[in-house]
Amino acid sequence: MDRRKFLKELVVGALAVRTLGYSSASPMPASDSERARSASGLKKAVILDMLPETSDLESRFTLARDLGFHGLEVKPVDDLALAKRMRQAAEKVGIELHSVIYGGWHAPLSSPDEATAEAGVEGVRNALKCAKEIGADGVLLVPAIVNEKVRYVEAYERSQRRLKLLAKTAEDLQVRILVENVWNNFLLSPIEFARYIDEIGSTWVQAYFDVGNVVAFGWPEDWIRTLGGRIKKVHLKDFKKSSRQFVNLREGDVNWAEVRRALHEIGYTGYLTAELRGGDQEYLRDLSSRMDVIIHGRF
Repeated sequence: MDRRKFLKELVVGALAVRTLGYSSASPMPASDSERARSASGLKKAVILDMLPETSDLESRFTLARDLGFHGLEVKPVDDLALAKRMRQAAEKVGIELHSVIYGGWHAPLSSPDEATAEAGVEGVRNALKCAKEIGADGVLLVPAIVNEKVRYVEAYERSQRRLKLLAKTAEDLQVRILVENVWNNFLLSPIEFARYIDEIGSTWVQAYFDVGNVVAFGWPEDWIRTLGGRIKKVHLKDFKKSSRQFVNLREGDVNWAEVRRALHEIGYTGYLTAELRGGDQEYLRDLSSRMDVIIHGRF
């Protein structure tokens, strides 16, 4: 689709929302949020730990749903009974547990210590099993860390070798391993990131793109267009170069209009998950509104 047609669709979408009487200052009610999701293919999510603590899972999930979020991202749990309760509560409320944040900083697949690396492999396997149990379709992974003790080429080769083995488990469970771009001195360009994924050779190992993490040294829209269909999930946060700090959405240096356009160009339809500090209901309601602005192009 060309630029003119894309902009026209964004304008039409924005006008449609306004005719329903909703301003950008408040998130749309659930029913209208569902219609907007159907139109764009994009869904809003938040990390579970960003929500206020409540007495039970169901009320916490209900809060997220009522604030306009379609899904939640959670940490892995080892207790399968708890995982089952989480899934049941989510299904009852009508919200998706779409992703598990495993991470991997504590036991990188690139570690020169075999025991540490194997602990990382087992950790990823457990996270995949947890994801399967709660109904999530992806596990976020930081596969490698480059530092004074681990050369770049070593991190690249070791992590790829272990990911190729883990890809079979991911396929068996039908849950993707999603490599995220983080500040780990690794995969420092979108071209290299794309090649790294392609060389693994599995549709079950793909990319989790973090918009804010590349602003200090690149342009998110460029990374999105280069990674293209490899991107299966997206983290949203903003970054201010002058203070070198992560900030709330639309308060930093991310060109959100161009990011939204790039996501449209690559045909991305899936979750946009806010990865920011937690807060109370008012803060989260405002965050949901900011995400609506990004999704619908009301800049």
